[in-house]
Amino acid sequence: MAPAEPPAEKQEEPEPGPEQRAWRCLVGYLCFYGFTAQLRPGESFITPYLLSQDKNFTQEQVTNEIMPVLSYSYLAVLVPVFLLTDYLRYKPVLVLQGLSYVVAWLLLLLGHSVLDMQLMEFCYSVTMAARIAYSSYIFSLVRPERYQRMAGYSRAAVLLGVFTSSVLGQLLVSVGRVSFATLNHISLAFLAFSLVLALFLKRPRRSLFFNRPEPAPTSELAPMQGGARGWRDWTLPRMLRELGLGLRRPQLRLWSLWWVFNSAGYYLVVYYVHILWSLLQPMQDAASAYNGLADAASTLLDVLGVLTAL
Repeated sequence: MAPAEPPAEKQEEPEPGPEQRAWRCLVGYLCFYGFTAQLRPGESFITPYLLSQDKNFTQEQVTNEIMPVLSYSYLAVLVPVFLLTDYLRYKPVLVLQGLSYVVAWLLLLLGHSVLDMQLMEFCYSVTMAARIAYSSYIFSLVRPERYQRMAGYSRAAVLLGVFTSSVLGQLLVSVGRVSFATLNHISLAFLAFSLVLALFLKRPRRSLFFNRPEPAPTSELAPMQGGARGWRDWTLPRMLRELGLGLRRPQLRLWSLWWVFNSAGYYLVVYYVHILWSLLQPMQDAASAYNGLADAASTLLDVLGVLTAL
């Protein structure tokens, strides 16, 4: 009878090396930045703020002249910002997003004309278009097998930030009796802090289209390849060429069109809903606005959906 083999010892999992710890720190920092960038407690109350005595815009001005600028300018800047995101390797676009947020809230607080508010909406549309930089930044940090989980973490951080921002805004308005103007000053302070965080993000060495590693040419082909470079290798022709190649794929073309029009329509509906709320229940004072509570409830459902997909 053969002797029994000794039980195999349980192998301990190796400790994470320096490279693994480095990308974990980068992912953690990116998620913290995504959470902080959403702390805008005054965002849920922008429409009541515009209709209040602080700004004194009419219902028709907000509905027909100010709010439409957001969706249509978003459609105009989405594709150029997307191309620049890949070419500039994410970080400059995230810094641009932070600057646009700060400028938008400065115009919201200091502007008094319809043109000022239209410029504010345009700056805000740039921030929405630049969100693609945050969504795609994560893919430059991890291997493809980790894409789904890491994308879920980054998205959950953003939604938790929106939820926290909405709850904080509602508590400040309903419990703290804070005015809409003070609420927007608090939002501006958070946005300035997130801009500082964006300045310390690491700029990746590669991206999806324009910064991919290319194989080194052989010694015989190197002179020929070097002499063949011309106007086709300039930035704009390369961008248009890559865009054309991508749009030739039916699934990618359908997904891109769906994303563009779905996003623009979503923001158009969301901000017109705020106007509808003011019509259905005119506010006697700031404490009677429950926009933050409604936004928090809808965002919490999104967070639960993302976490269940991990």
